Amino acid sequence: MTDPRLQALQQAVPELRLTTEAAELEHYGRDWTRRWTPAPLAIALPATVEEVQAIVRWANENGVAVVPSGGRTGLSGGAVAANGELVLSLERMNKVLAFDAVDRTLTVQPGMALEAVHNVAREHGLVYPVDFAARGSCSIGGNIATNAGGIRVIRYGNTREWIAGLKLVTGTGELLDLNRGLIKNSSGYDLRQLVIGSEGTLGLVVEATLRLTDPPPPTNVMLLALPSFEVLMRVFAEFRARLQLEAFEFFTDRALEHVLAHGAQPPFAEVHPYYVVTEFAIGDEAKEAAAMAAFEACLEQGWVSDGVISQSDAQAAQLWRLREGITEALARYKPYKNDVSVRISAMPAFLAETQALLGDAYPDFEVVWFGHIGDGNLHINVLKPDGLDDAEFVRQCEHVTKLLAASLQRHGGSISAEHGIGLVKKPYLNSTRGAAEIAVMRGIKRVLDPNGLMNPGKLFDPD
Repeated sequence: MTDPRLQALQQAVPELRLTTEAAELEHYGRDWTRRWTPAPLAIALPATVEEVQAIVRWANENGVAVVPSGGRTGLSGGAVAANGELVLSLERMNKVLAFDAVDRTLTVQPGMALEAVHNVAREHGLVYPVDFAARGSCSIGGNIATNAGGIRVIRYGNTREWIAGLKLVTGTGELLDLNRGLIKNSSGYDLRQLVIGSEGTLGLVVEATLRLTDPPPPTNVMLLALPSFEVLMRVFAEFRARLQLEAFEFFTDRALEHVLAHGAQPPFAEVHPYYVVTEFAIGDEAKEAAAMAAFEACLEQGWVSDGVISQSDAQAAQLWRLREGITEALARYKPYKNDVSVRISAMPAFLAETQALLGDAYPDFEVVWFGHIGDGNLHINVLKPDGLDDAEFVRQCEHVTKLLAASLQRHGGSISAEHGIGLVKKPYLNSTRGAAEIAVMRGIKRVLDPNGLMNPGKLFDPD
């Protein structure tokens, strides 16, 4: 705290919690990528909007870059502070500000965990339907920054569909009130939607008004064993035609092997090469019969080898663990992650091409696949072999990512489905966005962040 810039910040904002302790710099300066050595100037933990504004104004006066920090569960380096930035953690701003029963909205601070939002909505007899495995530690602000998707996009869409309004502190310290919770608002540009998915490069979300909805109908969970990769989309089409799907998730035998080693229970007596966990609405005999009919039709066609359907909430949770436990089970291997998407109609051709590409490119690496097949999102995890240097491992993986990015460009896909671009995918942004698009994005950033201090180096390099 001997840095005169920090002394000036503390004087300007006397109540601000500010720390330079080594353990805190390490903790707040990184996310789940673990590829960069944290080196922030300090960690600021504001408690109010006014403190956030004061920090941003100080940053402009002193030329200090600011990295927003939520739950730091990101996988693209979006919350990394490796170049002397000030980390602005929003974890203390974690309260419910308002609930409106008529509008069915919940207004919260950005540091609130997704699971806490779920619990509050449930107390009011409603749901906030965006959901994924990191719900207990990820924050609403981070979800907004990456337009997070998760396991129920097939039914409810991404985060942006559920944001009724935002308050944003821009890169100059101004406070913008965006959309104000309106359902209809044709009064010019929807700046709210520009902010969603901007990865903290346009400013800091300090308040969010979330749309809530009715609880889903009763559901069942079914785990399917598939004999081959080629039948995956046929099974999806059959189930989608017969059922109201809440989720349709895919993973491989290698993914299951790691989750079982992490403590889960094997679902079948035999090992199968591919698996699907799907959740669908029930509630009456006709819907339950439709689920069995879908399973039996796939069985008769040879598209499914075995299956199990949940008989209780506890069993449903066990089946979901097989899919949601994958990321945690793989963490110790420091996997190199690809998070890609294509249109659902393009998925069969893209999957076939990608399977061949990865098989040729990674003959000596273990590759674990899983993903949200129902919304065109595939996760590819390459596990680092023991003894291989981290930098060399990343170098080899990035060579393959270039090939994957070219394939995505041919299929009209995206190099980042839901993790964001951050630092990790920045070299491949032009495979997803055209030069004119990127120029417009840069122009927008210059307006809202003229000095380029909001999460610089993420998404694209500074001008």
